[in-house]
Amino acid sequence: MKKTILTLFVLFSIITVQAQKFAYVDTEYILQNIPNYETAQQQLDDMSKKWQSEIEDIYAEVEKMYKSYQAESVLLTDEQKRKKENEIIEKENQAKALQKKYFARDGMLFNKRQELVKPIQDEVFNAIKELAVEGSYAFIFDVAGSVSILYSNPKYDLSDQILEKLGYKN
Repeated sequence: MKKTILTLFVLFSIITVQAQKFAYVDTEYILQNIPNYETAQQQLDDMSKKWQSEIEDIYAEVEKMYKSYQAESVLLTDEQKRKKENEIIEKENQAKALQKKYFARDGMLFNKRQELVKPIQDEVFNAIKELAVEGSYAFIFDVAGSVSILYSNPKYDLSDQILEKLGYKN
């Protein structure tokens, strides 16, 4: 009796696994073929470069202040030295605060990325979900990330279908 139940269970498991459909998408490829994503990415890159330049300018000013301080330090009183040191520290802290404001986990760049890119990513995810339901897929893998697939048959690549579902013909 136990042997029969075990055999039925194994048979059922094999049938269930064989009946499942698998596919994959390349979200990087999908996103690169969506013009709004490229535009958003370019905006983020431009902002990032501008803000990075602003921070680098402040650090250059700190470096200049420090070199000036080193050159003048022999002529300064202790009070003047402390004042100059505090000015340098204050300027450096200003650069660090700006860096945090722009590039921290909850900084302006992160928030702008959420505003520009997240809706596009959500739209892609929803299209993938719809296609998975329509095609009765058990799993859809993303080959753009760190998922390793040693072999994939191109007939199971749904990336172009996702782009079509989103209204972008390739």
